[in-house]
Amino acid sequence: MTQSKRQSETKMVPLPSYSIVPERDVNKRPMLETRHLGIEFGGLKAVEDFNLTIGRTEIAGLIGPNGAGKTTVFNLLTKVYQPTNGVVILDGKDTAGMNAVQANKLGIARTFQNIRLFGNMSVEDNVRIGLHNQVKYGMFSGIFRLPAFWQQEKKQHEKALELLSIFDMQDMADVKAGSLPYGAQRRLEIVRALATHPKLLLLDEPAAGMNPHETEELMENIIKIRDQFQIAVMLIEHDMNLVMGICEGICVLNYGRIIAKGTASEIQSNPTVIEAYLGKRKEDQE
Repeated sequence: MTQSKRQSETKMVPLPSYSIVPERDVNKRPMLETRHLGIEFGGLKAVEDFNLTIGRTEIAGLIGPNGAGKTTVFNLLTKVYQPTNGVVILDGKDTAGMNAVQANKLGIARTFQNIRLFGNMSVEDNVRIGLHNQVKYGMFSGIFRLPAFWQQEKKQHEKALELLSIFDMQDMADVKAGSLPYGAQRRLEIVRALATHPKLLLLDEPAAGMNPHETEELMENIIKIRDQFQIAVMLIEHDMNLVMGICEGICVLNYGRIIAKGTASEIQSNPTVIEAYLGKRKEDQE
């Protein structure tokens, strides 16, 4: 039995708030809670009354048709957008008033639908940008290249290679990021996000542009990342094989509102979800 198969059979347990989390996370503080989260643009409600709980080590999925508001939710969670109403709580801390940098320092990291690497920089340097929060030498040591500077440089080099080894990319450390194949650029973006030492990792369409073999490897590596770093992962993805294979709790969004929450099997058989993706059958409309 594969890891991804075992993942899909995780027992999910209801909470008093009508949310569900993996059984292993029941007696632990949730990693993420959103309460009545919403945002308006010029009077148009892009996201409305978004309520979600993610367990401390849960792999969660956010799915929905194109234009449903999924990336807008990610922008709200990472404080790219400030909500019109509602709250985002990460590991028990209210993120109200925080900007994107402060939210990242608190423990939220993300990748993007459109890859945002520094193409002219090396693979290692892209990862080291993510490690900037962990630099411990002062400006004086940096300017004059004192021993503290070189000690930190050595540690950052070793940490970057360690993170790259998750995807067997350590031998590409000196390669320009922009020259990597598309799938490798996707993986590098995940590594850079992990370098910020997140508690919650948000992946926006991580399998986009990948072939089936690469997608299978990605599934196994997402589980590996969750297990190795003991973090929560939430992903937006259109590849339903990936979503149903590794996501424990799945939230379905349509027109900015949640229309269903549940396990993979519950979501697959939910008529409201089927209608949102496929539309009503002709006989149902008559």
